[in-house]
Amino acid sequence: MQDEKTAPASEADNGKVPAYSWYVLFTLVVVYILNFIDRQIMSILAVDIKAHLALDDAQLGFLGGAAFAVFYALFGVPLGRLADRWHRVRLLTIGLALWSAMTAASGLARNFFTLSLARMGVGIGEATASPTAYSLISDYFPAKKRATALAIYSSGLYLGGGVSLLIGAKISKVWDAAYPGGGIGGLVGWQAAFLAVGLPGLLVAIWVATLREPERPPQEGASGNHPLRDFFSDLSMLLPPFTVFHAASRGGTAVVANLAFAAAMAAGAYLMILITGNYPQWVAMGFGYYAVFSWASTLRHRDPATFRLIWGTPAFICTALGYGLVSLGAYALAFWAAPYAEVVLKLPKEELAFILGANGAVSGFLGVILGGRMSDALRERNPSGRILVIMFGILAPIVPIWIGFTTDSSIVFYVMNFLAGLFAATALGAAAATTQDLVLPRMRGTATASFFLATTLVGLAFGPYMVGQISDLTGSMRVGVLSIIAVAPISLALLVYAYRSLPAAEATIEERARNAG
Repeated sequence: MQDEKTAPASEADNGKVPAYSWYVLFTLVVVYILNFIDRQIMSILAVDIKAHLALDDAQLGFLGGAAFAVFYALFGVPLGRLADRWHRVRLLTIGLALWSAMTAASGLARNFFTLSLARMGVGIGEATASPTAYSLISDYFPAKKRATALAIYSSGLYLGGGVSLLIGAKISKVWDAAYPGGGIGGLVGWQAAFLAVGLPGLLVAIWVATLREPERPPQEGASGNHPLRDFFSDLSMLLPPFTVFHAASRGGTAVVANLAFAAAMAAGAYLMILITGNYPQWVAMGFGYYAVFSWASTLRHRDPATFRLIWGTPAFICTALGYGLVSLGAYALAFWAAPYAEVVLKLPKEELAFILGANGAVSGFLGVILGGRMSDALRERNPSGRILVIMFGILAPIVPIWIGFTTDSSIVFYVMNFLAGLFAATALGAAAATTQDLVLPRMRGTATASFFLATTLVGLAFGPYMVGQISDLTGSMRVGVLSIIAVAPISLALLVYAYRSLPAAEATIEERARNAG
């Protein structure tokens, strides 16, 4: 009988990957599919939720973005650190059970406030998924296969997003047809859909618990404290007033800097509330950015080597932010394509759910796999080759987005939506593998959490909301969607800098870590 732990794949394997590694990857893809079903099902249900709870587009954007994203990003930081130190399979099992339960709880929501709380809970649970999965995959697969493996894992994003549209539309329609005035407890179709997709995740959590934990070098898990104690300590770095206590432990200057940044975020949030009238979005964003600043400041003091290789490496920051803007457009399209087609093009919900769902699943799967393979091939010839794939992911979707969201033809809209999704998806595996390559093995979970700060606090938190807010301000959902094209030049500039600085950064990883202490 095999031991509970199994040795990870190594460079000495000459690229040969054991069958069990592929089994683990398959299981993680299933988890990621559930992850995005639970996350993206709001898209196809958005019009029904808006009517039932009397919401505007900006509130919908908040529910589909920042309500989830801020808590996903912030809890991802200490959970990423915990993934570096604790039993990753156990952590993923707990997280899957939590986000599945909170998805089901979304179906019991009766107003904007309770639905917001449930979506925050989903964000906290889902924050366990990628740090644990990225770290497990990096142990199970050698470096030369890593981008491909991460791309395969990432395909769950698109498969789950596509399936969520199909499931959400079907369950909602069948339930409302069977119970026109509301079913058990007055539940309507969109609420039944949340319950139906949330509860099965509890069974999948039992399956995940059977996976073997790869053995890691003793120094990776070594700590003077129990890992869970370290987790709560890390969490306190993000939550006021503990953030100020951590700053005080570093001296008066640190306290002044912390309070000054808090004041700046509060002032910025207040100004944006005055401009937009959206209180929850900007309170969440101000809190999120202040928490990240507090955590990074404490990390710099406690673990200077990790801080140096992540926050102190421009190639890492520019890659993460550059891809974060790719994800801004991708998340905005994923959330708003269905409501746009239903409201502007007057397409029936079941038709657009089937076609957009298939579009998202196929285009995303093909794009992320092709992008992963391309980035691995380019990496063999050029240390910065993967950055070229991320650049493609931000530039190539521009024309399909413009054509797709200015046409009145449903066929053209569907085709252009497919192409935009295909092109944008190519960037994910390349960006994820690049950030993993820029840190030491013991830092992979933290690096993943930091990477997802950009994809969530920049991409997911702003993308759906920006479209909704501009839609409300202009009275045109079309203008709201097209506004995402404006981020392309900023992303490209960041990626050009990453392309130039990456070779030197990767070549000096160990030296810079030693110099940082």
